[in-house]
Amino acid sequence: MQKGAQTRALILDQAVAHASEVGLEGLSIGSLAGRLKLSKSGLFAHFGSKEELQLATLRRAQELFENKVFRPALAIQRGAPRLLELFRTWLQWLDASGQPGGCVILSAVMEFDDRPGAVRDALLTGQKQLRGAIIKAVRLAIEAGDLAPETDAWQLAFELFGVVLAAHHDRHLFKDRRAIERGMKAVESLLAAHSAKN
Repeated sequence: MQKGAQTRALILDQAVAHASEVGLEGLSIGSLAGRLKLSKSGLFAHFGSKEELQLATLRRAQELFENKVFRPALAIQRGAPRLLELFRTWLQWLDASGQPGGCVILSAVMEFDDRPGAVRDALLTGQKQLRGAIIKAVRLAIEAGDLAPETDAWQLAFELFGVVLAAHHDRHLFKDRRAIERGMKAVESLLAAHSAKN
C-alpha cells in the first residue's frame, strides 16, 4: 500500500471511531483534525468537504463490517450453520468493532433516514445489499433442508435484523453486556422455530 493510501486508511479508521461517538453528522474535517492533532488543511487534502469525509467514513465502516462479519460467515457451510455464524459474528461485532459508541452504520441510518442526499443514498444502497445478503442466506438454508420450505425468507430476515437492532440498542444505551448473549438466544430461537425438523 502506498504511503498516501496507508495514511488515508489510518485517518478513516480514526474517523469511524470518532463517528461512532459523535455521529456521522457530528463528524467534520475540523473535529477529526482536532482528534488526530493534524491541520485542517492537511485533512482537506484527503477529503475536499464534510460530505466527502462522511461518505469515505461510511465506506470504511462498511468495509470493516464486511471483513469482520460477512467474510468469516461465508467460510462456513451453507445453511443454518452459516446463518448462525453470520449473526454470531455480527452480534460480537457490537462489542469488538473498536467503535466505542456503537455501529456507525446503524447510527447513521437513524440520523439520515429522512434526510435526502448522497449520504442517505449510500446508506440505502448498503442496507439494501445487506438485507439482500441475509435473505439469500435464509434461502440457502431452506434449499439445504435446514429450514422449513414454507419459511418466508423476507419475514425471517426482517426478524433476524430486528434482533441485531435490539441488541445494539440494549448494549449501547443500557450498557447491558448480556445483550449479545440474549441476541444470540433470540437468533437461535427464530431458526429453531423455522427448522425443517419441526
